[in-house]
Amino acid sequence: MTPLLTVENLRVTFPTRTGEVQAVRGVSFTLGKERLGIVGESGSGKSQTGRAIMGLTPAHAKIEADRLEFAGEDLLGMSASRRRALRGKRVAMILQDPKYSLNPVMTIGRQIVETLKTHERIGSSEARKRALDMLEAVQIRDPERVFNLYPHEVSGGMGQRVMIAMMLVCGPELLIADEPTSALDVTVQLEVLGILDKLVTERGMGLIFVSHDLRLVSSFCDRVIVMYAGRVVEELPSADLASAKHPYTQGLLKCLPQIGDDRHPLPVLERKPEWAL
Repeated sequence: MTPLLTVENLRVTFPTRTGEVQAVRGVSFTLGKERLGIVGESGSGKSQTGRAIMGLTPAHAKIEADRLEFAGEDLLGMSASRRRALRGKRVAMILQDPKYSLNPVMTIGRQIVETLKTHERIGSSEARKRALDMLEAVQIRDPERVFNLYPHEVSGGMGQRVMIAMMLVCGPELLIADEPTSALDVTVQLEVLGILDKLVTERGMGLIFVSHDLRLVSSFCDRVIVMYAGRVVEELPSADLASAKHPYTQGLLKCLPQIGDDRHPLPVLERKPEWAL
């Protein structure tokens, strides 16, 4: 069976005044119709990996890979117009903070309708109906009211649901969620995860779930990739996370607080230079 996404030896480099900075260094993985978690600390290259797949890396960055294919198509070799047609229609990305991802001067409904009309030949009334149906699918109770609101008029949790609705309204085959719950409280976080889980299961999508929360990823995803300093240091099924072999993954696990375990202070992650090589 051909994977939905194939990434081989992906490298993302940014030029700076002091030389080149390698944000992603030789990342490789495949993705089928499953939930893949990418976990690591800030600066480990998680988000840049997702942006490189989407084609959202800044123009001054250099992206190289032995293979970067979606459904058999070469993402690096295709034209800019073809990449734009793919992005949003077949491949979508939920960005971290809806406050900065949504257009503040357009109503929520208009933004979702614009997404539909960009990728499909569809009338205004049908686009409105599909947008309302999608808002209802992400458990927004009064979609008619929210449709006419501006982003600053909704809460963080609702804004995140709106972003999910906008990314899923065209029925993508691959969804990249870049820390979609990091700005939410625990109750709303669980609701958003439930929505994602239901939609991925029903639609048969592939999901890349980017997070710094190891416990959250292990409970939600099928497989976990652990990144450090731009590299993949370990890949394993989420059920086997407790048996991780790499000392960085083990260190992250040991730093998690345990209910009923009196550990004070919490262990500190001891970094080793060879992890970054």
